[in-house]
Amino acid sequence: MISVRQAMRILVVEDNKKVASFVEKGLREEGYAVDTAHDGVDGALKANLYDYDLLLLDIMLPGKSGLEIVHEIRRQASSVPVLLLSALDATEDVVRGLDLGADDYLTKPFTFDELLARVRALLRRGGSRRTERLIYHDLDVDRIRHVASRAGERLDLTPKEYQLLEYFMLRPEQVVRRTELLEKVWDLQFDPMSNVVDVHVANLRKKLHSGSGAPVLRTVRGVGYVLSAREPE
Repeated sequence: MISVRQAMRILVVEDNKKVASFVEKGLREEGYAVDTAHDGVDGALKANLYDYDLLLLDIMLPGKSGLEIVHEIRRQASSVPVLLLSALDATEDVVRGLDLGADDYLTKPFTFDELLARVRALLRRGGSRRTERLIYHDLDVDRIRHVASRAGERLDLTPKEYQLLEYFMLRPEQVVRRTELLEKVWDLQFDPMSNVVDVHVANLRKKLHSGSGAPVLRTVRGVGYVLSAREPE
């Protein structure tokens, strides 16, 4: 598999585009990176090609069923957690899916709060292969609960500010270019006229540096930003 990012990443495979959009939007607002597929063939391709922390699979899919996808990835010894989305009358399919190696299921219709609770439970259960907690200097990021703190004080971050901090925490003392942040955090190609990165980084810096906290998020002129507790030379 190809590891393309280090943020918590979820694949949603759902042929109902309204449901897929609802789930994708909610998860992105919670700070997760999300890919979607609307048929089983595309879903299986992405599940086998990329390195995800969690798969959300509808059971009934065109081209290839969610059960077939579960069977394929477990045959390849993948331990990625799988949450099945099922119709009310799909009890037999759910049982078969769990026997094939799925970790949990959720019956439609469901509330987003219920879905989010299942997602967090599966990630907390240890199926994710990525570090659940990031610590640098006096900064602490809980990647399961999506909570960040500095010197023990919780930071009130927006989902995008959280994603930015997580990205910097994965690369402490490394200069991160603006173009990289646009591509990795915003999924956007470089736009020389856009100041979206500068605005969000400025807001994050204010929250990190409020109170008595020493500056840790610094600007490298003409290049980008660096998360560093060291004094600049």
